[in-house]
Amino acid sequence: MTVVVVGDVVTDIVTVHEGPLAIGSDTLASVAIRGGGSAANTAAWLGSVGHPVVFAGVAGDDEPGSARLAELVEAGVTTTVRRVPEVATGTVVVLASDAERTMFTDRGANQLLSPADVDRALDLALAATPGARHLHLSAYVLFDPDCAPAGRHALVEARRRGLTTSLDAASAAPLQRLGSSFWASVPDVDLLFANLDEAQVLAGDGTAASLATALLDRAGAVVVKSGAAGATWAGPSAAPVHVPAAPVARVIDPTGAGDAFAAGFLAAWLTGASPAEALAGGARLGALAVSKVGGRP
Repeated sequence: MTVVVVGDVVTDIVTVHEGPLAIGSDTLASVAIRGGGSAANTAAWLGSVGHPVVFAGVAGDDEPGSARLAELVEAGVTTTVRRVPEVATGTVVVLASDAERTMFTDRGANQLLSPADVDRALDLALAATPGARHLHLSAYVLFDPDCAPAGRHALVEARRRGLTTSLDAASAAPLQRLGSSFWASVPDVDLLFANLDEAQVLAGDGTAASLATALLDRAGAVVVKSGAAGATWAGPSAAPVHVPAAPVARVIDPTGAGDAFAAGFLAAWLTGASPAEALAGGARLGALAVSKVGGRP
């Protein structure tokens, strides 16, 4: 049941501040350097629960790249990451408060992802584990015109090889910028993950249940995440299913919560769990993610 995860690997510089930012002056905060990248986070969370996972991406041949890959290996992830000399590993500066985060992104080597990088991961996963059956793609790859062809190739090639596919909608602002052109060249997928803001960009106003149902014209099933309000699944032949969020004593940093949720959902869904059971698995890992600094387990 190996999952091939395709997307970014970055260094997150996470700044957790309390109260409003003092623009033009000083704001007290704690600052930490963590491994990041939406796809790499999901791969790490999958590895943390013992689910076989292969990660495909690109990193610089630099110290941050070596550190990020070592973290993935330690989390139980098999990597086929290509190292590129004289190109920096991607970096994201994250400004995080209680329930929101703002990100400043330098994609670095991530923009060099190619179809060959995807094929190498698929080849490895299928050769080593004949049970490989799923590919998960972060839409951050599709937002970047330099590597979008690799993202589209991943979905098409996975389907050709008999794998199911999932797509994480990733971020509302890039979806808003791309508008209707986002879907124009994206193949349909078996499962779509979107938070409420992303789902509203893709399908208009509505409740989580109505948005998940509306997006079934692009995916076999849809999960809409609503943060502390839980998550909702919609499929083609059943009423939407809602599961509340797992309780959290205190939200420390929401970075990577959606990535962790996707991992928890996939780990359950791919082993035959019901939608409610898979949503609960996602909620459990999402709660763990917001209870600590950074987007990795």
